[in-house]
Amino acid sequence: MGELTNKTVIITGGGKGGGIGYGISTAFAKEGANLVITGRNVEKLENAKEELERLYGIQVLTVQADGGDEEQVKNVIDAAVKEFGKIHVLVNNAQNSASGVMLADHTKEDFDKAIYSGLYAVFFYMKHAFPYLKETKGSVINFASGAGLFGKPGQSSYAAAKEGIRGLSRVAATEWGPFGVNVNIICPLVMTAALEQWKEAYPEVYAQTIKGIPAGRFGDAEKDIGRTCVFLASDAASYISGETITMQGGSGLRP
Repeated sequence: MGELTNKTVIITGGGKGGGIGYGISTAFAKEGANLVITGRNVEKLENAKEELERLYGIQVLTVQADGGDEEQVKNVIDAAVKEFGKIHVLVNNAQNSASGVMLADHTKEDFDKAIYSGLYAVFFYMKHAFPYLKETKGSVINFASGAGLFGKPGQSSYAAAKEGIRGLSRVAATEWGPFGVNVNIICPLVMTAALEQWKEAYPEVYAQTIKGIPAGRFGDAEKDIGRTCVFLASDAASYISGETITMQGGSGLRP
């Protein structure tokens, strides 16, 4: 029996691809949680469902959704409640952006892509999940980025969306704390397919970044990021809210 057995966890972007989401899904599955994983790619979702249910004996509900569409988000919440009855944890991981496009070259469409898939999606999911999180005194875990904290080049719209998510999360932590709902932010630094592209596009920035990490490596999607999510969703972390946790590779947490 895991620490989160029979708890219901919604993870956006939780399908099996090259990002952080599947690592997060795996970490929660190992703790016995039932998962609702969402995203735009049905194949990635179904591949994740098959493997997670087979390996860990949990239930996984897949719901195709674009987080920037409020009606689709509401459908995810409704489907989760219909299937499992309650919602205990919401992990807002998914994000799309025009990465590598310099600010002066950004179009409105580029900017909208980041804002709708990131900031609006987090807003919609939090808004519609809140009544159920209030019932369970649940947890929200949102994702921001060092792109916003440190002003990484080629990441203007992405950074803007992520900093918006940080501000939204801080307000939600204040408003929802009295109801027993905690809200925290993780800024991960994880070797994913997208980060590999960034490494190739900006080798000097990459070299400077890795030099500043004591462990000399980027984090692991499951062992570092997923396990941090599990901790923040656990009873042991019920006193933590309104915090930004920066994951410096394998060096641990930096508030």
